Amino acid sequence: MRPSWALTLSPALLSQVHGLQIPFFGSTTPQAPISNAAKELVSSDALQAHVDAANLLNRAKILYEIAELGFDEYNHPTRVIGSKGHLGTIDYIYSTIAALGDYYSITNQSFPAVTGNVFESRLVLGHAVPESARPMGLTPATSSREPVYGSVVAVANFGCELSDYPSDLEGGIAFISRGQCPFGTKSDLAGKAGAIAAVVYNNEKGDLSGTLGTPTPDHVATWGLSDRDAAPVLEKLHNGEKIDAIAYMDAIVDTISTTNIIAQTTAGDPDNCVMLGAHSDSVAEGPGINDDGSGTLTLLELATALTHYNVNNCVRFAWWAGEEEGLLGSEYYVSVLESSENKKIRLFMDYDMLASPNYAYQVYNATNAANPVGSEQLRDLYVDFYEEHGLNYTFIPFDGRSDYVGFIQNGIPGGGIATGAEGVKTEEEQAMFGGTAGDWYDPCYHQYCDTVDNVDLDAWEWNTKLVAHSIATYARSFDGFPERDLAVNTFATSDWKYYGHSLQI
Repeated sequence: MRPSWALTLSPALLSQVHGLQIPFFGSTTPQAPISNAAKELVSSDALQAHVDAANLLNRAKILYEIAELGFDEYNHPTRVIGSKGHLGTIDYIYSTIAALGDYYSITNQSFPAVTGNVFESRLVLGHAVPESARPMGLTPATSSREPVYGSVVAVANFGCELSDYPSDLEGGIAFISRGQCPFGTKSDLAGKAGAIAAVVYNNEKGDLSGTLGTPTPDHVATWGLSDRDAAPVLEKLHNGEKIDAIAYMDAIVDTISTTNIIAQTTAGDPDNCVMLGAHSDSVAEGPGINDDGSGTLTLLELATALTHYNVNNCVRFAWWAGEEEGLLGSEYYVSVLESSENKKIRLFMDYDMLASPNYAYQVYNATNAANPVGSEQLRDLYVDFYEEHGLNYTFIPFDGRSDYVGFIQNGIPGGGIATGAEGVKTEEEQAMFGGTAGDWYDPCYHQYCDTVDNVDLDAWEWNTKLVAHSIATYARSFDGFPERDLAVNTFATSDWKYYGHSLQI
């Protein structure tokens, strides 16, 4: 039965899909099932042999055309949740897996998701229009979506207690330091204290953008501001000078329904599952071919290749919706798992941004000391692969930036690899990986230009081979991998700086 969210894709797009032998609903007959018992047991070398950069590139071209379905509403290609581009992405994933016959069982998991969009914003502080001012994710609009006027009022400490907000803030614009508590808490308290808008400024070097997270009735229109643009404002306020300000935000925050897709092998021990995931959505600003089209398509390519083999342990693929809105799909998935189902997941592997054009091979530094036991063994599997193939790698913080968060919080070992987002490549990394020191790993991160031209095919192919290696290793055996300990089933991650790709503190 065709899911209610499915789209009818264009004949031109379907013809490309047919050329790749990736059928959609009604386009071809699903492949005839072959008995799993007659297939050879999957091995790392065999699964890696299916990986071809040309196939990944062809899939990327299809995904970009799907993103163009969002053009009418957003005036550019996008796969943000709620858009036709994201509905088309879900359709593409589901159709591809469904066409593989009975090798997988497929689950469509719908859930409510909070989404937001900023159509226009402007912030004037005194006589200055700070270039670094950025609306926070999930910020509400200013009153009546009109400009509001008030004085800038400094908030004491870090603005994490209502007592930090002075009595003269009523009708003013709260000026709050970053630190100690989430941005959403600061915005909420500012609203409770009577502020008409809020600015959170960076107390470290650089610009500041983030998310308010789960909406509250007291959130006010909120911007992030760099330390550079905050400095003259703070100096004037310290000297007792009055600063008049204008704030304008035209934005919406809404709740919609969206869908995770879960595909699990029908063969293999269902009580011992290796699970891996990527997010199917992009940000509103662009088509998201690297972020995270690269992860989405890697999983789709390998899910197709795996059908040639038998497995000892079940393999569960997941395509999450709403990651860009704050890890919504993955966290929902884990939150509704019963304890017995949680235990069946021996580990979770996160694959988000595998093809950045100015890449570094990055491994999440997930240790057993700070995470569920088994996370470090997975980390070492990635390290061993890079070393065995003469490839350099670097460790990056395991700090809440992607869909592993809900799994770690609920006692499931996790980890993953990436190739970098808005971080700046160092001179040392240029020597290790090539590329350009001083530039972002992905110069088109969260932008319109994250297109098919924004992927490095060599990095993508090597990382897809590594994902294949991780699947095959654990689909064959968990020998030597730590057993799950349900006595230790929660891990605190509240001090992580990130909630998905957005800063939260």
